[in-house]
Amino acid sequence: MQIARERNEMGEFVRQEDAFREWVTRDGSSGYPAEPGRYHLYVSLACPWAHRVIIVRKLKRLEGVIGMTVVDPIRDERGWAFRDGPGHSRDPINGFRYLIEAYRATDPHFEGRATVPVLWDTRTRRIVNNSEDDITRMLNSEFNDFTDSDLDLYPEPLRKEIDRVNERLYHNLNDGVYRAGFAGTQAAYERAARAVFETLDWLEERLSGQRYVMGDRMTETDWRLFPTLIRFDPVYYVHFKCNLRRIVDYPNLWGYLRDLYQHEGIAETVNFDHIKRHYYMTHPEINPTRLVPIGPELDLWEPHGRERLGGMSASAD
Repeated sequence: MQIARERNEMGEFVRQEDAFREWVTRDGSSGYPAEPGRYHLYVSLACPWAHRVIIVRKLKRLEGVIGMTVVDPIRDERGWAFRDGPGHSRDPINGFRYLIEAYRATDPHFEGRATVPVLWDTRTRRIVNNSEDDITRMLNSEFNDFTDSDLDLYPEPLRKEIDRVNERLYHNLNDGVYRAGFAGTQAAYERAARAVFETLDWLEERLSGQRYVMGDRMTETDWRLFPTLIRFDPVYYVHFKCNLRRIVDYPNLWGYLRDLYQHEGIAETVNFDHIKRHYYMTHPEINPTRLVPIGPELDLWEPHGRERLGGMSASAD
């Protein structure tokens, strides 16, 4: 299994670095000018990293500017595949059968794990970037000439605090659930799992007096957190053994999750079938039977009551 090759000598999962980090820019100074119809996203509805990009593309109203193809949620030893099925399809851009073909078209010597999301340039026929951090920032700012949304999820006055909180969330929670689930030793698992719940406890307290992670304004941090929270009870609690508490056991986090889920357009980016089938069927080392749980039942449309905390939503352009 590829994951086993990403563990260190202490049994800790150490995620591989993103391979491609070039940028699309509004003024074209990078060599990749922002243009409608030129760039295409390859994503998975199951993957939380890709989910962030899907959300920002929707919030910025860029669906008609940047195309998107969804891979099959079932990944095997050949990696992410393009197949026809419910919620996913073949590759209409290059006719690739597997995502690894895009990586090797860009770098014939690439030997790592082909990950989503991928931002593909149809003009030069290569990957521009496969870092969800970079791609969400590009979608936030570089394509503003082609959308009627002036939403800014990374506002200048909050950038230092956003970066600080993002760093904490990434190491201890977003990637922390993976470091727990993919750990190769008991000690590595316990360190990662305890950090997950220390961070959830911290968020629960932080969200007790404010609607969003940064206060009264929705930012990219909320949309970095949402894909992890929405997967927590259905997947991470069981599959990755992060089972001290569920998100529904945290009153503020559970209300916050429902608040984000109920934001216009967001529910349609969540596909629990893809999410559960991917995790439970793709990691035979963790779940050798590949049985997919039927639950949990989550009422994500239940009123959240967080309007009382005030705040500016992502659609307040």
